[in-house]
Amino acid sequence: MQSRLIVEDSRQESVLATNKVLRNTYFLLALTLTFSAVVAYVAMTLNVAPLHFGVLLVGFYGLLFLNSALENSAWGILSTFALTGFIGYSLGPVLNMYIGAGLGDLIALALGGTAAVFFACSFYVLSTKKDMSFLSGMMFTLFIVLVVGMIASFFFKMPAFYVALSSLFIVFSSMGILYQTSSIIHGGETNYIRATVSLYVSIYNIFVSLLNLLGILRND
Repeated sequence: MQSRLIVEDSRQESVLATNKVLRNTYFLLALTLTFSAVVAYVAMTLNVAPLHFGVLLVGFYGLLFLNSALENSAWGILSTFALTGFIGYSLGPVLNMYIGAGLGDLIALALGGTAAVFFACSFYVLSTKKDMSFLSGMMFTLFIVLVVGMIASFFFKMPAFYVALSSLFIVFSSMGILYQTSSIIHGGETNYIRATVSLYVSIYNIFVSLLNLLGILRND
């Protein structure tokens, strides 16, 4: 009897811990998405110049590395806002480009599509409690394909190629949302800062990929 009580208490503590990670992740994700949107709007209003590709890469991966190093401390929250703010800043000129080209409606469509994908993936995992860890192998393979595709995009300037690449990014990021959410509810992910950054990057990739995809289809 006593051992059964100990097991039940342990399970209850595990569930409470998982719910706390999930709650903190969604709360921080909502805050960072809002902050990123505000920074993007300010960048659009100020009409800032697009960041150089090298600056964008160094800034993104540098802040990502910093966030990874600080994810177990309170400073990790600040680094998360720094990362998402930087991404929002870099997104401002891109959105201005679409608006200037008369494609502002595509931004709303991309936002709506991104929200639909995120909520659908999250709802599926949260409602079914299905373990999506089996996706890790496919995601690794797809990641390699995407890296090769991005390198190839510098040499092949075909619209069909960009359509395929953007579509693969959407699939990969959707799998990332499924995998990360499943990892949280099954206790594999216990750090809400790391989980937030993972979900944020997936959402960002889906939005940008949808925007690119819609822009290509509209031009065609």
